[in-house]
Amino acid sequence: MTKKLYILLLALMMGFVSQTAFSQVKIGFWGDTIRNKKVEPIQSGLSKEQELVRLIGLNFPTPEPDYGGPSPKFWTIGVNDELIFSQVSLTNWAAGGSGSVALNAYLNGMANYAKGKVFWDNRVQLGYGFVKSFDVGYRKSEDRIILDSKWGYQAYKKIYFSAFLNFKSQFSPGFDYNKNNEATMKSKFLAPGYLTLGLGMDWKPGDGKVFSLNFAPLTGSMTIVAADSILRVKYGNKYNHPVRVELGAQLKATFAKALTKDFKVASQFSLFSDYMGTPSNIVVYWDVQADYTLNKYFKASLRTNLIYDDKIKITSKSGKEGPRVQFKEVFGLSFSYTIGTYKK
Repeated sequence: MTKKLYILLLALMMGFVSQTAFSQVKIGFWGDTIRNKKVEPIQSGLSKEQELVRLIGLNFPTPEPDYGGPSPKFWTIGVNDELIFSQVSLTNWAAGGSGSVALNAYLNGMANYAKGKVFWDNRVQLGYGFVKSFDVGYRKSEDRIILDSKWGYQAYKKIYFSAFLNFKSQFSPGFDYNKNNEATMKSKFLAPGYLTLGLGMDWKPGDGKVFSLNFAPLTGSMTIVAADSILRVKYGNKYNHPVRVELGAQLKATFAKALTKDFKVASQFSLFSDYMGTPSNIVVYWDVQADYTLNKYFKASLRTNLIYDDKIKITSKSGKEGPRVQFKEVFGLSFSYTIGTYKK
């Protein structure tokens, strides 16, 4: 069959289709009828073929675009602020005492990511407080910088491969005072500073928001003392070594739960053993925070911090120096404001 014959057959088919369409559709610029439906005329100057296409298309519904639902949110971000202030003024007070001004500020922020098998939890805790006594002067009462970041990838159900980073230090110099009110510096920014990196496994039972247990058999820890040799020895470094490196294992448990609508408790407990030193000498960190909400803006809070590290030398009241349990407690009625979706 030749090419000309193909063209002839194609022309005949097109003519038949056009004739059929025109037999069902009356075309005119003064008024159109499609299957007994009245169509408003247009004054567009379309050709007969274009008008035919337009009229045929009117018989088919136009599909509505499907934009889907709202975009999924993979980030949860929140900031919790606390401000605790107190003031005491005494004038001709027979019972004695000292006027003072005290301020404690605390910020706890988090930014967590979760998508599919991957999670990435980030937290920053910043605290600073002081007492200004009119008799003995300024004293620091609270000072902390804590940064935490943990990444995980699901290995099996509630178990994740994980990697974490932790940094601890303080903002400003801290002092001890003797009976004569003479100050001796005991700490400052990066003296000490602790940086910890670890690889291991993370277990998150339930929805993973209340409890998690992390075991990192490969954990590196650096103790930084960017100060004079006296402070370096106090925190376990050699007098000429500003950085001490340890390699060991860490076990860390995290708990956070609202026991009632207004009462929440959060705790972090960690144990670290140094392979290169004395593995039986376990370093302990235990932080607890309890909050009771009084109303929208005010709450009562209790924070405790316990540390035991045999490398840190502390002088007792009797003058003996050695490792001891360190404990700090902060209680207050505070103004609190939350931004975003905050989770303890």
